[in-house]
Amino acid sequence: MPRRSRFFRSCSVACTLTFLLLVYIPSFAQQSTSDTSGYEMQRQKVNELLQQRSARFGQFDESLKKRTGIFGLKTKKDMQSSIDILKQIVMTDNNIFRETKMLLDYKDFEKSQIAEQANEFDGRINGYIKTISKLQREQERLTAEVDALEKSARFYEGMLVLLGLSIVGAGIFLILRRQKLTKA
Repeated sequence: MPRRSRFFRSCSVACTLTFLLLVYIPSFAQQSTSDTSGYEMQRQKVNELLQQRSARFGQFDESLKKRTGIFGLKTKKDMQSSIDILKQIVMTDNNIFRETKMLLDYKDFEKSQIAEQANEFDGRINGYIKTISKLQREQERLTAEVDALEKSARFYEGMLVLLGLSIVGAGIFLILRRQKLTKA
């Protein structure tokens, strides 16, 4: 019976550890999902800026082909239009660089936050493992103590049975001896 109880206690310890892990993992996943959505929003901003740049570059190509001057030459107005579009492309590029840097910073922040949470969870799990180990050692000590008490109880039960048999035997002996004395 003590072996069975050890088995069931070991199973209960394992179930407790599993329960604790199942409680903390979903909260970690939920945090990760909200961080990823922020990253996705930032990435969409960068993609929109890249699309704007591509559209402006198309406008620049069109402005280079445009020749409204005499004999199909470029006018000052055509050249200024091309320069203005180039300025817009440069401003868009600057925005792309800024947003990309923010995106990379955000990703680095996410990584550091995930690493921090992983360290925290490792610490918790190590604490749980230490607590479980301590409880298992205590359980083994108590089981050994119970086994010793059971052996002691069996010894005293045997002594009690032996004493009882001795008393019964002595009583029968005295009764038989008395009957012999009364017959003689």
